[in-house]
Amino acid sequence: MKYVVLNVVVLAALISALVVARVRVPWRVAGWVIAALLLLTLIFDNAIIGAGIVAYDPEFISGVVLWLAPIEDFAYSIAAVMIVALLWERELQHADN
Repeated sequence: MKYVVLNVVVLAALISALVVARVRVPWRVAGWVIAALLLLTLIFDNAIIGAGIVAYDPEFISGVVLWLAPIEDFAYSIAAVMIVALLWERELQHADN
């Protein structure tokens, strides 16, 4: 399975979970957090790939890269923000009970 397919499935599941859980995401804040995480991903992914710590099999990536980092790596930053929003909402619901 290509990483892009996995990313689409996971992001779709997370978006569905946000909708089902009726999470009210503060999009302005989430946008800034996503931007910061994407910048950090760009810097550090390229550093670890350039240092030879991580390598990707070309068969599983789309071929679209930013310097050395495959574009698929950036989906994890977006997913992290959605997961935190879901966990935050869950904690708020438990705190109300």
